[in-house]
Amino acid sequence: MEKRSDLMDSDVLMGPDDDPPGHDVIVLFAVFFEGGLAPLALLMGWWFGHTPLLHFTWSVSDAWIGAAAAIPPVLCFLAMLRWPLGPFAKLKTFCEQEFVPLLANSSWADIVLIALSAGVGEEMLFRGVFQSALSASTGVASGLVISSLLFGMLHPISVPYALVTFAMGMYLGGLFLFTSNLLTAMVTHGLYDFILMAYLLRIKNFGRPVSNPIAEVDSDRKIDDYGGP
Repeated sequence: MEKRSDLMDSDVLMGPDDDPPGHDVIVLFAVFFEGGLAPLALLMGWWFGHTPLLHFTWSVSDAWIGAAAAIPPVLCFLAMLRWPLGPFAKLKTFCEQEFVPLLANSSWADIVLIALSAGVGEEMLFRGVFQSALSASTGVASGLVISSLLFGMLHPISVPYALVTFAMGMYLGGLFLFTSNLLTAMVTHGLYDFILMAYLLRIKNFGRPVSNPIAEVDSDRKIDDYGGP
């Protein structure tokens, strides 16, 4: 097995100043997954007869409403992180032990791309298609609740997180109903994601090293030492 260890040339190993292994892949996956919901929404909207772009118009006033509306949920989530009560303590654990290490060393551009992709893609699908189609067939209130339940169920990280996501779905759906403009929900969603990711990834741990969930390769160890029981 000594010959195999020779393949571990230190020249090809990542240096301490490089991004964690797999970081770029994780960011690209997040962006393409979230952004891919937009064409999926167009396809499903065509199928159900509720094209999401019919509910979208450029409006400075609606965009400002969306920006202001992002403040309350951001403050609520930060409060849950600062004072975790009961089952919501799991949210803080998830953020600190799973989310932050996974996207450690993300640049501002990474955060913007992920937040923008999520704001556009998820709102086109859940509010632009699901809520609109369900409201037309079952009523406005039912459409709001059912689409929000779907929103929560498709974020199954944990029960507390699903409940928070359901509440956020109700909030975003209410904004969509208030302005009749998908732009408002998109701005709120995207800005909410951006602020929280910026806080967790760039502000809260600024200047402090974040542990990498992907173990670095040690050139002094044999290949057989990795992954064994």
